[in-house]
Amino acid sequence: MATPVVSTPAASTPPSPQRRTQQSAPVPAQRSVDTIDGANSTTTARSSGAIRLTASSLSATRVTCSALSDAEPQALGITYTFTAADPASTDAPYPLSVTFTGRRRGAGREPGTADTFEATETIGDVLPGSGRVSLTTRIENIPAGDWEITARPQTSAADTTTPTHPSPAAATVGQTGFLPVVRVRAPGVRPGAWPALVATGAAVALTVQNLFAVRLGLPALPVLALSLIACLLGLVGARVYYMIEHPARARGWMSMTSGMCIQGFVLTAVAVLLVGSVLVALPVTTLLDATTPALLFGMGIGRLGCFFGGCCAGRPTASRWGLWSSDRKLGRRRVPTQLYESAAALLLATAASLVLAATHRSIGGVLFVGGLAAYITARQLLFPLRDLPRHTTHGRSVVLVVSVLVVIGAVLVGVLGGAGG
Repeated sequence: MATPVVSTPAASTPPSPQRRTQQSAPVPAQRSVDTIDGANSTTTARSSGAIRLTASSLSATRVTCSALSDAEPQALGITYTFTAADPASTDAPYPLSVTFTGRRRGAGREPGTADTFEATETIGDVLPGSGRVSLTTRIENIPAGDWEITARPQTSAADTTTPTHPSPAAATVGQTGFLPVVRVRAPGVRPGAWPALVATGAAVALTVQNLFAVRLGLPALPVLALSLIACLLGLVGARVYYMIEHPARARGWMSMTSGMCIQGFVLTAVAVLLVGSVLVALPVTTLLDATTPALLFGMGIGRLGCFFGGCCAGRPTASRWGLWSSDRKLGRRRVPTQLYESAAALLLATAASLVLAATHRSIGGVLFVGGLAAYITARQLLFPLRDLPRHTTHGRSVVLVVSVLVVIGAVLVGVLGGAGG
């Protein structure tokens, strides 16, 4: 029988293969390490010689749709849940590695390589006092059936085979499910929330836009038809933007886990409105001003879907102001940046609506430019609270300064234009 090889983060010392063989006799079919939230972190503080973990549990993702029970490919979703260390035992973030092992039921006394697996996940920064934490991994492309699963956590980053203190292991039995469904299921994630709330936001946006378009003297049906086309093409633009920005995460156009970026949607939708308004002889600036509160209402409602759907997650926090949410991989207390951005968009949408209601006329596209710049300003202020690595050194600062200047300019132009009119 081949000796298993267990991978560890680059900063760690590989464990002894012989020692691992004594712990797990079957040859693993999969050996993977997926590190999240700072794999290279090695800072671990202990005040009493050991970090104490409590209230651990292990569960498997359930796919309840019988029509998908035998659909290929199959995968196994596993979630290990524990309570972060009490601040009394450590006062600094600490790493935690969890090794998942599994054996398919009915594999016999000598299971083949496809009947077992072993995978290790590492959390680089468990925050003391942050409460319940859930770590979800997916074992993909394995035989369908019931699996006996065990999770063994280690808080020693240097040696995952020799714990420095007792750690709470957990075991369960889980059944495989259809891979695209398993990929989007995790504690705290509502897979249908994102499409439902985005669709609701689009419906509200189209309604609001049409009301203001009629109020500003635009024909209702051409505006509605053009905006529907802009929305549909905007979804394509959002997907393309995401694939360009995150090529490693893109899994194909029709994947359930495919991402979209709001920047791509706005750029594409606005471009369609500009070109379409010229083709159908609609006043461009009037259409853009009527679109401003609609676009902001739509984004404000859609951002709620991000919170419940497990995307655009905020940084982890132990603060009482944090809310428990998931990024589909790691559920923990986080800064609810999606809710902050939603509130900012809805506030700006309300302000833009009040401006249009008070003026009874278009202000030459100034409302659109100012409203969009104000939203960009809010996003840039919230970006440091997102659980995302920074791609550029000064990009955010430059965009923030430019957007603030545009907002100030739009306000001055609007005020002076109103006074002059």
